[in-house]
Amino acid sequence: MTHPFAERLMAWYRRHARPLPWRNTRNPYYIWLSEIILQQTRVVQGQDYYLKFIETFPDVFALAKADEQQVLRLWQGLGYYTRARNLHYTAQYIATELNGKFPDTYQQLLQLRGVGKYTAAAIASFAFEEPVAVVDGNVYRVLARYFGEETDIASPKAYATFFALAQSLLPADQSATFNQAMMEFGAMQCVPVSPKCMFCPFQLECVAFATGRQAQLPVKQKKTKVRPRYFHYVVLRSEEGDVWLKPRTSNDIWKGLFDFYLVEGENEVVMESALLNDPLISSLRKEGTEESLSKQYVHILSHQKIYARFHTFVASGSLIERLVEKNAPGLRKIAADELTAYPLPVLIDKYLKETHF
Repeated sequence: MTHPFAERLMAWYRRHARPLPWRNTRNPYYIWLSEIILQQTRVVQGQDYYLKFIETFPDVFALAKADEQQVLRLWQGLGYYTRARNLHYTAQYIATELNGKFPDTYQQLLQLRGVGKYTAAAIASFAFEEPVAVVDGNVYRVLARYFGEETDIASPKAYATFFALAQSLLPADQSATFNQAMMEFGAMQCVPVSPKCMFCPFQLECVAFATGRQAQLPVKQKKTKVRPRYFHYVVLRSEEGDVWLKPRTSNDIWKGLFDFYLVEGENEVVMESALLNDPLISSLRKEGTEESLSKQYVHILSHQKIYARFHTFVASGSLIERLVEKNAPGLRKIAADELTAYPLPVLIDKYLKETHF
């Protein structure tokens, strides 16, 4: 027997569901791709990325054959590029080790790199109708408000608590519809700020509405500590029209992307000393190269806040090449009009667009 909550929720969904391009399909590749993208962005923006990906890589074999830089370039703007690298790795694994066939159970899907509990449940449910509940931020919010559940969603026990609750409501023969409905209801009706309570089908039973605690539920007490970072980029431009980039290879933000030569410090005071003592900058200044300084750019990541400035040096290509070879051999010379072919962090892309590079 279907739980009354599930019946009412699915009835709401049938009336209000958005016509999104990854719905009405059981193709696990499309579902997997959409879920990974939607972990990074809102649906409105995610649609464009999804459509670009499936147009460029129509199946898992096409994605597996792609060059990593091509994948990162297509991902540009979504952030957290580890997800893009995991996406590419998993596509290669499925194409080569599994002959292009996706695992068809929740437990097997969990073995794939970059696939966690939420994504595994979504693929298992939407593609293979396995009766396993999805739990994401929307689900936490809907269940916490409706049932008055006060478990801190940042606590270690939160997932198990909310998964068990969602699973108890899940109709085994309509798991895909129920899961889609839960997420859609949280995204469209039971939103984080100013939920649409006056038009909610659960108004009479909702604990949060009855007690006026919509803003307090779900409970989330742990706050993310944001680390400030100070970046000073050195933009080398030759009079002949070349620029110098470097690939980011360390296990830091933007691994696999390209940016300019970077001097980093803990604060602005340290930065002044670092800039004066940097061998490449010192050499450029001694040669009397033309230098200009940009405004400060502020770029916010989930755990970091970056304050960045760009120092542009213009000189002959031969002089820059000589100084780069001596002081920064990891830099790569490219034509300025080829910059857009490289995967770049959003911060760099924004600077290039604003300066009409």
